[in-house]
Amino acid sequence: MSAHADNHAHDDDHGHHHKETFVTKYIFSQDHKMIAKQYLVTGTIMGVIGVLMSLMFRMQIAWPEEPNVLFEALLGKWAPDGVMDADIYLALVTIHGTIMVFFVLTAGLSGTFSNLLIPLQIGARDMASGFLNMVSYWLFFVSCIIMVSSLFVEAGPAAAGWTIYPPLSALPMAQGGSGMGMTLWLVSMAIFIASSLLGSLNYVVTVINLRTKGMSMTRLPLTIWAFFVTAIIGIISFPVLLSAALLLIMDRSFGTSFFLSDIFIQGEVLHYQGGSPVLFEHLFWFLGHPEVYIVILPAMGLVSEIMASNSRKPIFGYRAMIASILAIAFLSTIVWGHHMFVSGMNPFLGSVFTFTTLLIAIPSAVKAFNWITTLWKGNLQMNPAMLFSIGFVSTFITGGLTGIILGDSALDINVHDTYFVVAHFHLVMGISALYGMFAGIYHWYPKMFGRMLNKNLGYIHFWITAVCAYGVFFPMHFIGMAGLPRRYYTNSNFPLFDDLANVNVVITMFALVGGVVQIIYLYNFFSSIFYGKKAVQNPWQSTTLEWTTPVEHIHGNWPGDIPHVYRWAYDYSKPGHDVDFVPQNIPLKEGEEELQH
Repeated sequence: MSAHADNHAHDDDHGHHHKETFVTKYIFSQDHKMIAKQYLVTGTIMGVIGVLMSLMFRMQIAWPEEPNVLFEALLGKWAPDGVMDADIYLALVTIHGTIMVFFVLTAGLSGTFSNLLIPLQIGARDMASGFLNMVSYWLFFVSCIIMVSSLFVEAGPAAAGWTIYPPLSALPMAQGGSGMGMTLWLVSMAIFIASSLLGSLNYVVTVINLRTKGMSMTRLPLTIWAFFVTAIIGIISFPVLLSAALLLIMDRSFGTSFFLSDIFIQGEVLHYQGGSPVLFEHLFWFLGHPEVYIVILPAMGLVSEIMASNSRKPIFGYRAMIASILAIAFLSTIVWGHHMFVSGMNPFLGSVFTFTTLLIAIPSAVKAFNWITTLWKGNLQMNPAMLFSIGFVSTFITGGLTGIILGDSALDINVHDTYFVVAHFHLVMGISALYGMFAGIYHWYPKMFGRMLNKNLGYIHFWITAVCAYGVFFPMHFIGMAGLPRRYYTNSNFPLFDDLANVNVVITMFALVGGVVQIIYLYNFFSSIFYGKKAVQNPWQSTTLEWTTPVEHIHGNWPGDIPHVYRWAYDYSKPGHDVDFVPQNIPLKEGEEELQH
């Protein structure tokens, strides 16, 4: 009892005597809730840049060689007379991919919601280390600045694709973007990886050590399981990309040849020998494939939580969901070779990677069936968060089905490096993760900002985005099967593809509409911070601990003692209770049994 009293006194003392200035509260904050907002706003700004790039190169593909005022205004010397230069097209594709995969979907999604929800949902005052948390955000911010600044280098930004395969990335003289632009790319990514590792270590330590009394691992919400396992995957796989980046810097600047061998430029033999570009592929994809799940697992956790809350039903198969998260995490680290089926890989090794790749469909299917069963006969609340969650399940299934083709070494050869691949990974990773992110923002916005988003604008945002996402990526499967290669600046030199030109125009029209409608979301997001309807403490009548904290943010989350946990996270519509939700901090009634999950 005295320990609780001492804690309470310490909290009061902490709240009253440490007056925060603007700088300590909003800029160099160590409060996990503020750092979550910083990640979200920074990720949103990077997302706008990434989407603008995609719209520019989509317009180039739809109307090649045609002057465009927008190109002239935004690209300057790279678009003489409004016609996009071929080099800047590759650079836009490269930086778009880098920004969306790492800066938006990894840091923007995981950084935002891991920071916001881990302490709140496990019953902790803050992260294990508030200082390291702050440092991880600022390293992320610096890496964003360096990546964006590479766009303004005279010779142009990195243009070797977001996978930066050597020799284009290893030889500074290979093309314009292989010079300073590529160096800035590598420096930015090295800093980003440091940020990600610091954040991930913090998340893991917090979940293991700072759970409140009664919060056993099997009472954790699925969101926390997803963030926890995602952080572990990041700790295992990100250092491998860092090693690849450092070896690449040595090849570029110090005369080594880890990734270079027998290079000829205009008939001249370079001095490199003994290296292997395929080694770089192994190192890159050892991160690159787990990266897909670093992106998608947090979205899966958010969607699970939102579906249970808005179905007014317990999540179906809680333990199976945890087992599938763990299985996905393990399998994701032993499937990287399926990106390399056409690299000259031994066919036997190809068959091994085919087997492990197809195996990962099983835990993914478990999750999909459990989400559908959670919805089945539920009392569905069709708010924007729920719609985006259902949209996530749709795109995850449709995008995942094409992965079966790409994961088979014999079938992959036919569609490798075509638009079929672009369609697959954008649906299963890009759009699905964005849907999960949007769902999370609509659901936890009241917890972040104390106000509600406009529901009607949310509906408009969802329906137009959903139609446009399929309008863009569904036709890409067919032009990919017709053989249209990806990353080509124009296809007008190939009569074989003339019949596909109209399809590319349709895809671009959908992309433009889908891009423009995000302005509605941005308006809703930023205006609601100031003018949105004030939120009540538990607007969705959810059971998890974050909704027991006051609407007004305090550093330490709970004004008094941290609540204890007596039940699992999904007591919705439980017989014997007057309301259809029972928060985790409500003790069991006499004779009440905790649900077997």
